[in-house]
Amino acid sequence: MPYHKDKQQAFQAAQQGYTQAVNANEQRITSIGKADYGKELAHLTQEVNEAYVQIDKALEVASEHQYEQLKQYQQDLQSLMDDISQ
Repeated sequence: MPYHKDKQQAFQAAQQGYTQAVNANEQRITSIGKADYGKELAHLTQEVNEAYVQIDKALEVASEHQYEQLKQYQQDLQSLMDDISQ
């Protein structure tokens, strides 16, 4: 039972990190052309990096379904960062 709980907690932490990164991106988008854009971009970068760490930890113990979802989160975050760098 503790192993299952650890898997679930790791997945939930990764999910929360992903959500926070997506929210930070929304804040960045609303700040385009405004004075605080740089601050929002830095915040987004920090949130994405933290989400990657959480996802990597969760991947180590994930079930098959969780693994697929976590990989999708990674791809989504990579796409988000790729869009910014273009």
